[in-house]
Amino acid sequence: NMDEDVIGQVNQDVMDWASDQIEEITILRETDSFRKDFIGNLAHELKTPLFNIQGFILSLIEGGADDPEIREKFLLKAEKNIDRMTGLLEDLDSIYKIESGALNVESHPTNIVELCQDIIDSLQKKAEKANISLRISDSEDYTVLCDVNKIEQVVSNLIVNSINYGNEGGRTLVKFFDMGDKVLIEVSDNGIGIKKKDLMRIYERFYRVDKSRSRDAGGSGLGLAIVKHIIEAHGQNLHVRSNYGKGTTFSFSLQKESSEVNNLT
Repeated sequence: NMDEDVIGQVNQDVMDWASDQIEEITILRETDSFRKDFIGNLAHELKTPLFNIQGFILSLIEGGADDPEIREKFLLKAEKNIDRMTGLLEDLDSIYKIESGALNVESHPTNIVELCQDIIDSLQKKAEKANISLRISDSEDYTVLCDVNKIEQVVSNLIVNSINYGNEGGRTLVKFFDMGDKVLIEVSDNGIGIKKKDLMRIYERFYRVDKSRSRDAGGSGLGLAIVKHIIEAHGQNLHVRSNYGKGTTFSFSLQKESSEVNNLT
């Protein structure tokens, strides 16, 4: 009987060891495939604007520069592609800093409603071009503790996404909710929405819900990964609700200034 116990235990140990190995190999495989995907995606993202720039410059060298109108048109197009590459490299730099633990959050009292209004004003032209109404819900002022530059990046990213994935004649709305010691900020749209299977993966680097649409829109594909990291670095959470074909709502909370003061006293 004792022998059976020993054999049973050895059997169990071998099974446990095998299942650990399988788990480890699976994780390694996933990491390796993630790394390959990441490098492949990065190459693709950089190749497109680079080839475009190369094409414009070649055309200018081959005589296009003689015509002032063509020269200006091609130089402006080349500049646009350079901006796209710069944006991508800045996003990569952010991801690198975040993941190597170098994301410093310096929180200061900030009027969050004003901050969102400024971003809406700066993105109004982009929204009009896409025929999307962009506005803030009427709200009292809320003072929160946050890193202004980083939260600007968050709000801007979420609004740009909602415009890129919006429907013709759609709307994007920014709302604020008083939650006692926190303020909830919500960016909602009535755009194309996100399928359930995609919802799990939207924070992955370079994961695209609608590849053709978002590439044309010129985002780096790193936006939501950065947004999530920034919100978490503030000690808060980012939530998403989406109804495919009906729209998406992203929300995050920030600490009110007064609650921090109360905690200290």
